[in-house]
Amino acid sequence: MSFNLKVGEIKKAYLTEQEIWKIINQFFANGHFTTTYKYGLMKALIENLYNVDNRLVLTFDQVYFSFAKIYWNLVIHHDLNQLNTPNRQSGIQKELKEFQLMHGVPNKVVFDRLPSNFQLQLVERTKKVGARYVVGALYGDMEASIYEFDKRTEYIKFNSSIYIFLQKYRQIVTHLTNYHLAKFLEKHNDKNKLEDVLLKVENISKRESLHAFYNILWKYETKECFYCGKVLSDKRIATHVDHFIPWSYIQSDNMWNLVLSCQSCNTKKSNKLAKSLYLEKMFVRNENLKLTAVHNDFNYYSERKLEALYEYAGMNGYVENWSP
Repeated sequence: MSFNLKVGEIKKAYLTEQEIWKIINQFFANGHFTTTYKYGLMKALIENLYNVDNRLVLTFDQVYFSFAKIYWNLVIHHDLNQLNTPNRQSGIQKELKEFQLMHGVPNKVVFDRLPSNFQLQLVERTKKVGARYVVGALYGDMEASIYEFDKRTEYIKFNSSIYIFLQKYRQIVTHLTNYHLAKFLEKHNDKNKLEDVLLKVENISKRESLHAFYNILWKYETKECFYCGKVLSDKRIATHVDHFIPWSYIQSDNMWNLVLSCQSCNTKKSNKLAKSLYLEKMFVRNENLKLTAVHNDFNYYSERKLEALYEYAGMNGYVENWSP
């Protein structure tokens, strides 16, 4: 069984889009899963596409931070069972519920509201289960082609063909993953817990607040709207934090993708892509910001990554050329 593998090597380095679609379609069509773990890992990998280093490597800590966030919000905040067997709990559920009970955390608290030391402890707990059961299992289901991994040194390295494919078809693969995750949850949970289950799945990684990012941006940025240049008020109701590349596409919050905006521009821009001249402005802004505001988000940032993200978002159907 592939889940027992300590090391997984990529069997076929170059794959055509047709071959990749076949692998992905088989994964979703033929997957008879006992838990939601493989869908959760897919979501975590997609969320971290732009956190890879120049060798396309992610650490387990990066992947399982997203994994912990996804499962805390599914299991604790939404109280959804992750196993296909009634009246039993998956290993992840047991870890999270034990942690919740130990620290007396109310169900209403979402992951990003937890203290940072709690978040790191949850990463370790979910990594322990996920690394043992999920990394090798997803690797095997994807015909040993999606990534290579090593459980001892705790890394995952994308197949470059898959990495390009996931950027190009990110929106479709995300929708497929969310749909099948929601379908599993609907099948194995009480009906009274299933209101808006797909919407819950689509938004489990979304932060409840960007206030911490606002504080950094307000300290180091010019106090004007990134788009229209309007002087901003220090009142949060009037000044917004906007995802330059829409959150619904990138599915993560990165300092290099966040700007201060007036309420009007943030509302009107919504899920659109700003004109390419603002991309050039982002390059300059990020160069200045990473020199002044030391932040881990810039560890794997590059202009090329942001430019590729902008291009692929357009290919995924996001309306381009918005301006105030």
